[in-house]
Amino acid sequence: MKYIKFFLVGVYFGIVLVKSEVVSWFRIQEMFHLQSFHMYGIIGSAIAVGLISVLLVKTFKLKSFGGESIDLTPKPFNRVGNTVGGLIFGFGWALTGACPGPLYALVGGGYLGAVLALLSAFAGVVAYGYLRPRLPH
Repeated sequence: MKYIKFFLVGVYFGIVLVKSEVVSWFRIQEMFHLQSFHMYGIIGSAIAVGLISVLLVKTFKLKSFGGESIDLTPKPFNRVGNTVGGLIFGFGWALTGACPGPLYALVGGGYLGAVLALLSAFAGVVAYGYLRPRLPH
């Protein structure tokens, strides 16, 4: 029961994604074909909100809702791993028309074809977990 607030925030986020057409395959294709500013505006807004949020956390040394300090230590850049991972992510996004977050919104919105994409994402996570010790980090 203590996690209900996170569930409700997730439901609200899913509704926002559906209503803003972020989960629309046509909007994704417009973005990749450089035919519309819609998705670039949303992604740019998300970057701005993230930047402001990180600056506020660092400036005021904000704590999490649980009272723990928030550690914003940067992760090291791995050229091969980030490039290959980015390509896999991009191909999956282009093929399915959705990145991982909106997949849940699509399934919740009744788009049954998204179930296959979600299962494929889970398979990718399992494969990564299995292969992680053998990958360059």
